Amino acid sequence: MRTSMRAQVLTTAFLFVVAVYILLPVWWLVVSATKSGGDLFDTPGLWFGDLNLAGNVERVMSQDGGLYPRWLLNTLIYSGGGALGATLLAAMAGYALAKYPFRGRGAVFAVIMGAVLVPAPLITLPLYLLESRLGLLNTMWGVLLPCMVSPFGVYLARAYAEAAVPDTLLEAGRIDGAGELRIFFTVGIRLMAPALVTLFLFQFVAIWNNFFLPMMVLNDQALWPITLGLVKWHGIRTGFLRDAVVTGALISIIPVILAFVSLQRFWKADLAAGSVKL
Repeated sequence: MRTSMRAQVLTTAFLFVVAVYILLPVWWLVVSATKSGGDLFDTPGLWFGDLNLAGNVERVMSQDGGLYPRWLLNTLIYSGGGALGATLLAAMAGYALAKYPFRGRGAVFAVIMGAVLVPAPLITLPLYLLESRLGLLNTMWGVLLPCMVSPFGVYLARAYAEAAVPDTLLEAGRIDGAGELRIFFTVGIRLMAPALVTLFLFQFVAIWNNFFLPMMVLNDQALWPITLGLVKWHGIRTGFLRDAVVTGALISIIPVILAFVSLQRFWKADLAAGSVKL
C-alpha cells in the first residue's frame, strides 16, 4: 500500500511539473499581452502590470495600415484550405491502399513511407524551383498546393481504414448497387472520421506554424501568414513593436485552441462507440 501511495504521489508530482513546464510560456504570453511596451521589462515577467490589452489589440489591428487582419485571414485560408485538402486526399489514398488490391500496392506504400522520413525543409528548394516554372511564386496557390500533400496522413488513413472499415460492409454496399465513390463518401469517410479529424488538426497546426515555405515563395506582404508578419515586426524597430508582437502572438493561438475544442467531440464519440462495441 505504501509503495502504491508513493508511486501515485511521484506520478502526480511529475505530471504537475510537466503541466507547469507546458503552461508557463502560455501564462507569460497572456500576461505580457496586457502590458505596454515599457512595462514588458519594468514589471515582473509572470504577473500583470497596468492593463493595456485593449490598446495593444487596437494597435496590432491598425499597425502598418491594418496588415495583421489580412495576415490572420491568409493564415486561416492556408491552414483551413490546406488541412481540408490534405485530409481529403490522404483519406482517398489511404482508403484505396487499404481496400483495393492492385499490382504495385506495396511499392506505392513503401514510397509513401519513405516520403514520411524526408524532412519538409529539405524539399523546400525543389518546391521553389518547381513553382517558379509553373508561375506559382507569390501566389496563395504556391503555399496551398504543397500543404495539401501529407504522406503521414496517407499512412494514418491507410492504417485506420484497414482496422475500422469492414470489407463485408463495403460488399453490402456494392450488392445494393452503390458505386465506389458513394460507398467511400457515405461509409468509409464516416467510419474513418476520428482518424481524419486527427489528421486535420495535425495538418492545421503544422500549416499554421509554417514559416520556411511562405518565406521562400511569397514576396507580397499582403499574402503573408502571421508567422512571417510577426517575424518582420520583430526584426525591425524591435523596441517600438515588441508589445504588438507579443499581442499578435497571443491572438494567433486563439484559432488553434478553438479548432481543438470544437473538434474534440469526434474523439469522444469514437471512444463511446468503441465501448458500446465491446
